[in-house]
Amino acid sequence: MRAWSVIHPGPLNSSPLVPAERPKPVPRGSEVLVRVRTCGVCRTDLHLAEGDLAPRQPSVVPGHEVVGEVVERGPASTRLPLGARVGIAWLRQTCGQCRWCHSGRENLCQRSLYTGWDADGGYAEFALVPEAYAYRIPESFDDVHAAPLLCAGIIGYRSLRRANLPPAGRLGLYGFGASAHLVAQVALAQGAEVHVMTRGERAQLLAKELGCTSVSGPNGTPAVPLDSAIIFAPAGELVPVALEALDDGGSLALAGIHMSDVPTLDYKRHLFRERSLCSVTSNTRRDGEEFLRLAARLGVRAHTTLYEFEDADQALRHVAEGRGGAAVLRVAGDVRDPTPGTTPT
Repeated sequence: MRAWSVIHPGPLNSSPLVPAERPKPVPRGSEVLVRVRTCGVCRTDLHLAEGDLAPRQPSVVPGHEVVGEVVERGPASTRLPLGARVGIAWLRQTCGQCRWCHSGRENLCQRSLYTGWDADGGYAEFALVPEAYAYRIPESFDDVHAAPLLCAGIIGYRSLRRANLPPAGRLGLYGFGASAHLVAQVALAQGAEVHVMTRGERAQLLAKELGCTSVSGPNGTPAVPLDSAIIFAPAGELVPVALEALDDGGSLALAGIHMSDVPTLDYKRHLFRERSLCSVTSNTRRDGEEFLRLAARLGVRAHTTLYEFEDADQALRHVAEGRGGAAVLRVAGDVRDPTPGTTPT
């Protein structure tokens, strides 16, 4: 099968993502084999390719926003029938036995495994997944627009929950890529006021099109104090900026798996008056199930740029350059026709 893998992580101009031919995987135990139709391109894939995250498997195949159909089942598979349309996301496996798993916080499991990092992901024609960690895709989403929901959407949803946004509150978003533009839609649909601070003209235009209250550069100051904020950009220098923008009692969530160093914080300026700072680590399966239902009910729509499978390296550049929206790879030839909100390359 055709695949892309990361052999020698490094800057994008060193071509760390290389094409490869791999044997088609064979499902074991309760795994299912998924014929990949589309795969979203996540910032985590960029961190992996450039070496910010060291690969945990030699020549690993990235990709953890996978949409496809079950074509083979392992001998212990009972949940998903052949032909089922499913999604494969970042969280791949947990131990199910530790105190984190038993308390509904499986995202903190010390033995958790991840798609496209510990095991091969969706930049390939076929991918394996333990069936308990696969998601049913709501019929209201086509293959292209479903893909970004599986990480950008799910992680954004968990970040929004961690940011503790009050009803009709004021939310600040720092960075406006795949995840932020989905979070903005959820928050707006629920009556929030959304203020966006981001670089890139396309991202700023998209924020305005979606109805965000204000849009400015990454170091901009919203016109009103914020109740909650989320930093999606992997820039530690934004942490004190965002904390200063919070109102008393406000909360700031850091959504990324990787971030540059955070500058020294001044307790009085940045944290006093009960301002809160928290990180976001992966997600639980419950997060994913809740978000997919919510996204279908609210009509959340990913704004995507569709790349052919052969152009996976260019899709990574889309993310690196902050072009806005989500990049998606068309892996199979029978992907449903792109619908409004998709820009073919």
